[in-house]
Amino acid sequence: MDKYNTVAAEATSEFTEKKSRFISHISPVSCESEALDYIEKIKKQYWDARHNVYAYIIGNNSDLQRYSDDGEPQGTGGIPMLEVLRGEKLTNTVAVVTRYFGGTLLGTGGLVRAYTKGAKDGITAAGIITKVLYTRINVTVDYTAGGKVQYAILQGGYRLEDTIYTENICYVVFIEKPEKDIFIKNITNLTGGKAKIDIGDEIWETERNK
Repeated sequence: MDKYNTVAAEATSEFTEKKSRFISHISPVSCESEALDYIEKIKKQYWDARHNVYAYIIGNNSDLQRYSDDGEPQGTGGIPMLEVLRGEKLTNTVAVVTRYFGGTLLGTGGLVRAYTKGAKDGITAAGIITKVLYTRINVTVDYTAGGKVQYAILQGGYRLEDTIYTENICYVVFIEKPEKDIFIKNITNLTGGKAKIDIGDEIWETERNK
């Protein structure tokens, strides 16, 4: 995949249901080891809590999906949280909901609703972003062609990262993978083949509105 959704940053939220305290934690991660480290951190921080239920999805294609009810009745915590992550089409995301038992049983349905709410509240607190796989392309032209090339980049909605002025002008452009070939073709045609086009690294960056 060339793009995926994840949460913007680590975030927490909290609510109380029938005297049980639910604390939501959510964070972007890049691999399973980061997700496991985050879960362990939360467990240590809330070592005296009855439950630290979690779910995470890893991989640009959501290849790895894991959850744990952490002592809650089977299917009442981890799976509902995982379903929330799936529903929001999130990946590279870990969610942990800590529960301090308040003395009143919530029942199966109550637990499902509580952990679903916990995951949703955490996502709302964090916000969702889209990560896009960009290719860095340097377009170097002389000053006579600079104006029309810059206009084409901006009018095309491409991401102009930098402009470097030396004896020539170098436009540093981030191009989404599906748009790379047509961008190169357009710049080549626009400059009569005189533009120097260097294709650089691929990099995951937060998508910006065009």
